[in-house]
Amino acid sequence: MAYSLQLSGMAPTDQVWSVSQLTSAVKRLVEGEFMPLWIRGEVVGCKAWSSGHWYFGLRDRSSQVRCCMWKRDAERAGEPPQDGTEVFALGKPGIYEAKGEFQFNVTRMIPTAAIGAAQRELERVKEVLHRDGLFDHARKRPIPALACSIAVVTSTAGAALQDVITVVGKRWPCCRLVVVNARVQGDGAVHALVRALRLVNRIPDIEICIVGRGGGGREDLAAFNSEAVCRALAEVRVPTISAVGHETDISLTDLVADLRAPTPSAAAEMAVADRREVARQLDDLAARLAGGLGSRTRLAGERLARTADRLHGSIEAVLQRERHRSDRLAAQLDALSPLRILDRGYAVPVGPDGHVLKRRADFAPGAPFRLRVADGDVAARVESP
Repeated sequence: MAYSLQLSGMAPTDQVWSVSQLTSAVKRLVEGEFMPLWIRGEVVGCKAWSSGHWYFGLRDRSSQVRCCMWKRDAERAGEPPQDGTEVFALGKPGIYEAKGEFQFNVTRMIPTAAIGAAQRELERVKEVLHRDGLFDHARKRPIPALACSIAVVTSTAGAALQDVITVVGKRWPCCRLVVVNARVQGDGAVHALVRALRLVNRIPDIEICIVGRGGGGREDLAAFNSEAVCRALAEVRVPTISAVGHETDISLTDLVADLRAPTPSAAAEMAVADRREVARQLDDLAARLAGGLGSRTRLAGERLARTADRLHGSIEAVLQRERHRSDRLAAQLDALSPLRILDRGYAVPVGPDGHVLKRRADFAPGAPFRLRVADGDVAARVESP
């Protein structure tokens, strides 16, 4: 620009337009050039604002244009069109001066009989995946309660990854995050996501796989509606969580995954436990365990005391019975004792050798012997046989 000014001999201060003058001039030029005309395209990103205006885009295979439908025209049109609806739109090209943006101001909109190409492809993929059973609840796997190793398939440049890292760090710091970088929108996104999901199957010790990205327009989330990406997600060997876009965005990966999260942050909360809650549960468990052990110990002590009482009683009964038996036997032995006979006035002759003299022949004339009486021995001699 400086070179062209020097060639023309003009200085920058000779004639300088403000930005407002430029946009106003272009607006008059564009809007004065065109009469109202009909265009045909597929509706994308249609939003009805509280002001009553509609803002959306119209696209075909190679181009897209911003559109606006003011409140007075939108009220006559009825309900806002769904994304993917192909329409005929009547309006005029214009310039939005505040931002210097080109837009098509729509005054009338008529849906065509056809559905947009992108919507037709989406419906085709949905039908194929449904027929193959990838949406069935029976194939959904539960998410591990205390996962400590998680793969995250997303773009390392996106805010979604930081959200996941922040939530996991607060809730379950011991968890290992393995980030598998993948493009999530634009050309090559489908191939990158498929390759990343297949790589997850080769990473050891992974317990959960989170796949997703932050919010965006419908075309930004298109890769997550791809048949190839959905099938690659279904083949991941561990439970999967899909977190694509905002809470209101629903993609086909949300339907294929074992669990759908409204946002990447919510996916992180679903994937890991909360250390504070786990600590509380452990405290409750410890209290119940201590109470249970105390109760069982007390019960066992009571049973032991009762058993000891019964055992003591049984032993006393046995000892008493044996004591009575011993006394009875002692009485019987005492009754049979020779000493008891001596007490009744009898005497027993005992020879010098200590043998009892039982027969007459045992008494030799003049032989000494002893008579054992109740209170001792008496010396004696045989006078005559």
